Amino acid sequence: MRTRILAVTAALVLAALGTAVPVAQGAVPTVAGPTCEHGRGTLEYDSATGVWNCVGGKYDGERITS
Repeated sequence: MRTRILAVTAALVLAALGTAVPVAQGAVPTVAGPTCEHGRGTLEYDSATGVWNCVGGKYDGERITS
């Protein structure tokens, strides 16, 4: 019986995390690399956060997706 309760609890926690993560990621403005460059920006890697950002131009400060 304890095993079933633990399994159901773990499934509920994973389901809640699975729905929360895409919402959190969707809140961050993102732009594709070529779109950044087309908007007269440059791609810059931020080693502190490990992500690429668009610097300057129309999409200044937005995260690069690909």
